[in-house]
Formats: sequence, C-alpha cells, structure tokens
Amino acid sequence: MTATVRSPGRYEIGVDIGGTFTDIVCREPGGEMRLMKVPTTRRDPSQAVIRSLETMAEQWGLSIAAISRFIHGTTVATNAVLERKGARIGLITTSGFRDVIEIGRQLRTQVYKIVLDPETPVFLAPGRFRKEVPERLSAKGEIVTPLDEDVLLAAADDLVAQGVQAIAVCFLFAFINPVHELRARDLIARRHPKLMLSLSHDVDPAFREYERTVATAFDAYVKPVVDDYLNELEGGLAKAGVKAPLQVMQSRGGLTVAPIARERPVRLFLSGPAAGVIGGRIVGASAGTDNLITIDIGGTSADIALISRSKPMIRSEGVIGGYPVRVAMVDVNTIGAGGGSIARIDASGTLRVGPHSAGSEPGPACYDRGGTEPTVTDASIVLGWLDPSYFAGGTLKLKAELAHAAVAKVAGSLGLATENTALGIHRVLNAQMAEGIRLVSVRQGVDPRSYALVPLGGAGGIHATALARELGMTRVLVPRIPGVLAAAGLLAAPIEHEVSAAFATPISALDPAALRDALSQIDAKAANLIAAERVAPEEVTVSYFADVCYIGQSYNLEIPLRLDDKDVAASLYRDFLAAHDRIYGHAVEGPAKIVNIRTIHQAHGSDVLEEMRFVPKTGPVELGRRAIRVADHPEPVTAIIYDRDVMPAGFRFTGPAIIQQSDTTTLVEPEWSGLVDEAGNLVLTRHPSSGADQK
Repeated sequence: MTATVRSPGRYEIGVDIGGTFTDIVCREPGGEMRLMKVPTTRRDPSQAVIRSLETMAEQWGLSIAAISRFIHGTTVATNAVLERKGARIGLITTSGFRDVIEIGRQLRTQVYKIVLDPETPVFLAPGRFRKEVPERLSAKGEIVTPLDEDVLLAAADDLVAQGVQAIAVCFLFAFINPVHELRARDLIARRHPKLMLSLSHDVDPAFREYERTVATAFDAYVKPVVDDYLNELEGGLAKAGVKAPLQVMQSRGGLTVAPIARERPVRLFLSGPAAGVIGGRIVGASAGTDNLITIDIGGTSADIALISRSKPMIRSEGVIGGYPVRVAMVDVNTIGAGGGSIARIDASGTLRVGPHSAGSEPGPACYDRGGTEPTVTDASIVLGWLDPSYFAGGTLKLKAELAHAAVAKVAGSLGLATENTALGIHRVLNAQMAEGIRLVSVRQGVDPRSYALVPLGGAGGIHATALARELGMTRVLVPRIPGVLAAAGLLAAPIEHEVSAAFATPISALDPAALRDALSQIDAKAANLIAAERVAPEEVTVSYFADVCYIGQSYNLEIPLRLDDKDVAASLYRDFLAAHDRIYGHAVEGPAKIVNIRTIHQAHGSDVLEEMRFVPKTGPVELGRRAIRVADHPEPVTAIIYDRDVMPAGFRFTGPAIIQQSDTTTLVEPEWSGLVDEAGNLVLTRHPSSGADQK
C-alpha cells in the first residue's frame, strides 16, 4: 500500500554507506527525523541508496522532489585502495625522479622478516608505467631546463597504448611554480581528451618529493573509480526524482559538491568516519562533555577518534592501506573489527577474530544468506544480547539456531561450551578495539580514564561498557541515534574548502606584507571553490594556518595565524612553542620556520542536530526480561529489556539491562547504572564497588 504523499517541504537526506549496512537519516520540516538501515549492496553501493528512496516514498509518504539536500559519506575511494581495485595509472616525473615512489624514505617497519615486502605503494605505478621527461625548475621556481614537449607527448602516448586510465604528473618544484605541469596538462588533454589527469601542485602543493608523488599517484588511482561511482549515483538520484545537488563528505570533515569531489578524490579517504566524529562532537556538547573518545563499530570495521575540548584531532597525513598519504583528515584509527568479524581457530589452536568480515553478502550465519562462518553478531545472539526478531528495527529477521550452530563449530575445536566460546569471541574482539583506543589516546599522552566513551554504529552499544571497563573508563555516553549518527553528522557538517601553498620562510624574517599577499592568492582559489557551492560570500568564515617546525626538524605542526595581532611573527612563534610542548612534551627557544600556509573557507555548519530534540514516545518502558551471559559471571543473569524510544528524561536504571531501539542495541553490564539526560542521551556510569544487582 502506498502512503499518502505529504505536502512538499524541505527534506534533508544524509546517507552513510558502510560495509554491512547503509544508514539513512531524513530531517523533515520542523526538525522531525526519521532513520533507516538497509543492507549495503556491495557490487553497486548506490543501488541500496536508490532503493531506500523508493521505500521512504512508499512507507513515509516522502516527496522525493521536495528533497533540498542530499549528503553522502562514501568509502569508495578507501575500498579501491584496500581492495586494489583502482585504475591503471601512469606516472610522469622530472628526469631522474621516476623511482621516487619506489625508493620512498627507506624506512622499514618489518625489519625481521626474511622476505621483505615493499613498504612503498609501488602497485600504483609499476616500472613500465613510470616515465621521465626532461624539465627542471630551481628551488626558487625559475626555469632551468624547459619542458621537452615532444618527449612528454611520446610518454603520454605510450602510457595510453598500455591502457592507463589516468596519469599523475609530478614535476620537481612544481609546488613553487606550476608552469610546466600546467603546460603538460594542456598538451596531454588536447591529445587524449578522455584521459584523467592529476597534477601534484593541485593535489599536494608542498615540499618533500616522495610524499607529494604518492599523494598525486593515489589521486589518479582512485579518480576514475570515484568518477564512475558518483556518475552512477547522480544518475540514479536524478532518475528517482531528486533535484538537489549531491554533496560529499571530505576527509577533513567538510562537504563539497560532487563535481569538485571528482576533481580531488584523494580528499575522500575518510569520508564516512569523519561524519561520525562530527556527530559525536555534537552529542558530547549536548551532554556538557567536551572530552570524548568516539568508536564507530559497524559490521566490518571500527573507527576510533579523539575529541579534546570539543575539537576533533586533525592530522596532516593519514595512512590508507598501510601507506602514508599526505592529505589533511580527521585523526581516525580504523581497525578491522565489527559485528561481521569472523571468528576462527589459527594453526596454533588460538582463537582469532577478524579482520576478515562476512559483510552484508553473505553476512553472519544468522542472516540466513549463505554465510556459515561464526561472527561476532552470531556470538551476541548466543549470549542473548540481541533479539533476533528486532534486528535493525525488525527489518532483518535473524535465525538464532544458525548462530548457535556456527559458534558451536568453533566451540568444538576449543573444547568449550558454546556460550563460553561466544564470550571468548567478544573478549578477543574487545581487546583489539581497546588497543585501538589506546593508540589514539595513551600514545598521544591522553589518559582515556578522564574521557567519556561515545559508541556509534550499529554494534557500538553492544561493546560499549565492556570496552570502558577494560580501559578503566567510568562514563559512557550513548547518543539518541547511535546506529546512524554518522549519517546524521553529515547534516551538521559545514561546506568546507581548504587550499594550501608552500611558503618557506624563517619566522624571524617573516614579512607580514608578503604573507598577506600569499594568503590572498590561495584565498582566491578557495573562494572560487566555495562559490561553486552556491554560497554567498557573507556566509563564509575564513581561517588561516601555517605549518611550522624548528629549522632542521623533519615534521611540522599546523598553527593558527593571528593576522589581527600587531606582531604576527611573535604570536605565531609563541603558539608554535605551546603546541610543540603540548604534543611532544617539550619546547625550546630555537629558530623556527614556516613551511606551508593554508586557508580554510567554511559555511553552513551547525553545532546542533535539530532533529535530536528529545520527545519520548508513549508506551511501556520495560519490554520484558531475558537471561543473558556476561563476562565474569559463571551463571546467566537476568537483564531487563527497555524500549529506548519511550525512556523519559530523568529515567534511571541499573544493569544488567538491554536497551533496544530501531538502529542499535545497547548492553549495560552489571556494575553500571544509566540515566537519560535532558537531551535524551543515555549516560552510563560504572560503580565497581557498589555491586550490581544480578536479578
């Protein structure tokens, strides 16, 4: 039956595609929000999005033509690298520099292996796909050797004949003067108009040849894949009747329209996880907590991030597939751990969990879609934590008998009872995730015990109290909509464009006029980018930063530029020393220099999720009781099952308890108490000395 179509309004849609589920939130006129979780279509992720629109129109009466914003977080670029399914690319460099991408920094992380694997991304452009061209600029950007255009075209012709779909061009000192790269682009585009090009001065305009080459090569590697995907999605949306432009989340946490995302795909590597961090920050603010550790646990992976003083950590270089990529991104540590992680016995007889995942196809054994290997979700059913009839809000019916059978196979190999094996599966996975949390906290000098844990994703609530207990944390903040918070975070993210440029200058010799002139040049580029978003200039907020390091130091820190200060150099140096001391634990009064400058243009961001105004539904809070198994308790304990949607502000309870809602399930272990705050967040507090009421 088709629902009655409501009067047209301004609907905003946020879509986050994960490895197992695609999460959709719809903000309706007046702030009401609806959510939906549908299995991800792995072969073509856009199909799940299009089908969800059809479902929203049928079940909710949503007018697709009235959608005013459509925002998407995607893992397409990341998956192309992880699965080695990017494009065949060519690399054209200055004569003598074709092997930079293979030589790298000559650093080894696996020094004791007998057979060493390449630790540079040679797979991007093997030797036969790397070409050299005579050209040379000086370190000041002056032409030393003119570009040999005939050799350039011959190199491009040969690469095209070998079947490359894109070419990365990385000339020495192009970040200072891009004249030769621009000429190369014009010549190649004229000869091969359908060939995609990535130029190093566009992708990563900063010194260090290896890092710049790698970033440019990755950009070319994912560009055809991202372009095809966005074309497919835009075409499907248009066919479905969506008139709003497609916006895409970038790794740094800002949005851009699809045409610009196509041109700079290397900035999409953490598209989805960045939105989850934004959502976590906003939830923390609503609960009056500004120091948070977010962990977004889905079916395939867990994304962990640190938020200090309400600001997510931003790093200038990320790691994708084990390779450093110099692109600014939210500091997220991603590990292969989630509800779909497969449990197995290794050759030594040890229980292992992940990183391989059953994903959504075929999925865990309990999905009854052909999967037979035991997963963490199967273990959760064995322990009584999940209701098979109310998984993903009841849209997916699970079969408990298949979960028991799958876990029993591992239990037989270990000689343990099925339930004890299920507890072991969770213990192993939680230990891995706890170590991932330590990497973003303890490793950076942060004590996680002074932070609140914010679980996100469909599986976040199941693991929250166990993770906090293992890390000595005593406070867990469960958002109103944890299972789809990344999709909701998309709706609060700002439109953002960042442009940087090399500006090698000692701080002691800084000329404020020269600095302002250089900033005005990159400002103009950023202004052009944000103008393409149809944003009025008066709605744009502009921030300036400088990458600063000690003279002779290898790595730099991003420091805000205070252009309103009378002495810009003095304030920059002072802020650099303070940041160096905070991050590295020491700072000395030594000479420092600016390496790069950066401008960031933002508009339309929000610090509040209007759809999260808390209005509980009416009905019974307690749904029943169920015997479950939990760690450190040899016998089953009785947990009260609560309906999250009807728990009013001020409602208190103690564990063991299970909190059910349409997008996730939260397990509250013994020794934990819960409170629903005024914003509807579930605040869990551990009282290890109080003794939990084991009903």
